[in-house]
Amino acid sequence: MFIEGFEYPVIVIVTFVAAAVTGAIGYGFSSLTVPIALLFFPNKILNPALVAVAIVLNGYVLAVNRKSLPSVWRRVLPVLLGLVPGIVAGSFVLKSLNPEWLKFITYLTLLPMILLQAGGFRWPIKSEGAVGVPVGAGVGALYSVTTISGPPMALLFNNQGMVQGEFRAAMALLRVTEAVLAMATYYFLGLFNPESIQLAGWILPSVLLGVPIGSFLIQRIQAETFRRFCMSYDAWIVGFGLSRVLIVLQLVASPAAYAIWLCVASVDAYLLYLYLARQRASVGLFRG
Repeated sequence: MFIEGFEYPVIVIVTFVAAAVTGAIGYGFSSLTVPIALLFFPNKILNPALVAVAIVLNGYVLAVNRKSLPSVWRRVLPVLLGLVPGIVAGSFVLKSLNPEWLKFITYLTLLPMILLQAGGFRWPIKSEGAVGVPVGAGVGALYSVTTISGPPMALLFNNQGMVQGEFRAAMALLRVTEAVLAMATYYFLGLFNPESIQLAGWILPSVLLGVPIGSFLIQRIQAETFRRFCMSYDAWIVGFGLSRVLIVLQLVASPAAYAIWLCVASVDAYLLYLYLARQRASVGLFRG
């Protein structure tokens, strides 16, 4: 563990903030929680706890945005169909792979997706239905290994021009489905354990408090600027986690490994500067 004895209080604070972000923008719980939580817990303990909490969290978000479901469920259906084989395959990887290599895969997968979002990447897909199943399979595998699917799905749905309500409904529907499928697969493979159940008990109250607070705050803060600062948080934490796991795996020696963290922080700071420069002449951070 990173700082023994402080793991549960830190997780409570981190999950509260991550739940508030999810209440505000419709996703981000796992991608904000996992990079820090992996400093304290291995994936095999962390994943089952987060999957159980995700059902409650995203079920609430789905209920709040249920009016947008009729306009998005057909678009999300191909992705949902692809989730099943992806989650099963990813769960077997989770069961068999070394915990430190799982952390390495998690951080290495997250980093480019975060930086692409930070840079405002957009690439509309014309054949949305055709790519849905393979994208769903990839997302399912990623989710079952890391409990993270927000960044790739956000890239896909933002690119397709969904309005805010549709985006939140699509993300929530996807996250509830993958969480239920992952929970069933974890249970079948014997991945649930007392440590995961205890961790879920610590996380759930902070989630139940954080989501409504985030929903309230987003009415006063420009959503895109808020999301962009969340991406910066993610980038810096993921860069730090990647540097640490490279040292543990003896792939790069310390302190040279922390040069990766410095590079990630520098790239993100530059992207954030470009974003704020574009925003300076438009809407401010706080409305009305």
